Amino acid sequence: MPEKNIEACILAAGMGTRMRSNRPKVLQRLAGRPLLAHLLDTLDALEPSRIHVVIGEGSELIQAAFPDAKNVNWVMQTERLGTGHAVMQAATHFSPGSHVIMLLGDAPLISVDTLTTMAQMDCDLGVLTVDMKDPCNYGRIVRDVNGNVTAIVEERDATVEQKAIQEINTGGMVAKASLLSHWLTSLDCKNDQREYLLTDIVAIAANAGCKVSAYKTSEVTEVTGINTFEQLASLEKEHQGRNALKLMEQGVHIIDPSRFDLRGEVKVGKDIVIDINVILEGKVVLEDGVTIGANCIIKDSKIGRNTVIKSNSVIDETIVEADCSVGPFARLRPGTHLKKAVAVGNFVEVKKSTLGEGSKASHLAYLGDSTIGTSVNIGAGTITCNYDGVSKHETHIEDNVFVGSNASLVAPVTIGEGSTIGAGSTITRDVEGNVLAVSRGRQKIISHWQRPAKKSLKKDRPGKK
Repeated sequence: MPEKNIEACILAAGMGTRMRSNRPKVLQRLAGRPLLAHLLDTLDALEPSRIHVVIGEGSELIQAAFPDAKNVNWVMQTERLGTGHAVMQAATHFSPGSHVIMLLGDAPLISVDTLTTMAQMDCDLGVLTVDMKDPCNYGRIVRDVNGNVTAIVEERDATVEQKAIQEINTGGMVAKASLLSHWLTSLDCKNDQREYLLTDIVAIAANAGCKVSAYKTSEVTEVTGINTFEQLASLEKEHQGRNALKLMEQGVHIIDPSRFDLRGEVKVGKDIVIDINVILEGKVVLEDGVTIGANCIIKDSKIGRNTVIKSNSVIDETIVEADCSVGPFARLRPGTHLKKAVAVGNFVEVKKSTLGEGSKASHLAYLGDSTIGTSVNIGAGTITCNYDGVSKHETHIEDNVFVGSNASLVAPVTIGEGSTIGAGSTITRDVEGNVLAVSRGRQKIISHWQRPAKKSLKKDRPGKK
């Protein structure tokens, strides 16, 4: 990290009017997270002394979305009078001896490497630029005959010759705080936008004999700004493609990279296969040999070696150990722990429960607030009745229990080791070990019973018999 005292200033007051949304633009989501979250996380790696975030309309929504934001100073811009005006609001908070990196809140994918390079620039004012094949609507970088940056000219203020320039302003800058505060006092709104434009400080600094430098990145994606949902979707596609490529370079077999979403962080082992339309959210760990079927969602979970997650399963805040089988159409809710070689089949829902090694719930079951031992069989249609309308209660099923189909286990209840629960039973009391428990109504046969017949809807027509 650089030895300089680095501060950051993020301009995040835009409302994204072209999106026709009531949500502040920096709260729109990319890869499952707000745009601002990406920037804050990247800046954390740079370790700035302070991060100033300029917010305006919808400020309460932004602050509420980041209740645990560290080292963030929220700065209000009550009037939206341009990017220069936004930085003016934050300038009084800058330490005089610091270098301030200024970023746009709607350009979320800037890299740590680029930020580090900016922080290390030896100049009074540094500008982050990129070459754009179609530079329309972007501010152009104007240089003198020696290649020195002399100004940034906005599209609407540019001449025909300036509009032909392909090097554009990305919105990223770095400046000495003491000089920056001085340049800001020289800004005016005598332009077509009638705004105080931060880009004007480039000409002010150059004319004052200050050293102005540019760092040109080759990665257009990391400096792409978002103004419309079309642009957001395009950046999402590009970002997810890069995520998939990085994982494939680590040895993950992704069947179709265009149909894979990473919305967080994932640690992977070897020989992992991921089918189409899989979404990984939060922090996910996939160990060696994991196979994930189509249309699965895995969030904040760890999947053990050689486990198979079959199609259309949802796994949330769950630990799945080695050699397990989950799904298809299974749902593992927060607090679930499947130990080695557990099988949870189709249409089984598990919540805040532990299933011991080798246990099986093959289909159509609900297991909530339960502790289940080893080698337990849970029959189809079995449920733990864990909620009495006020409180949740626990079910304990010990090792080697066989629960027949369509059983209801009314918690709190304990089923002893080696016992069998007869199909169709409703168990309301503890069952001791190695017994058969049956609790069902007596079957009756009623002879000569006739099923009710539907009444005819036809009516006699007048004049007919």
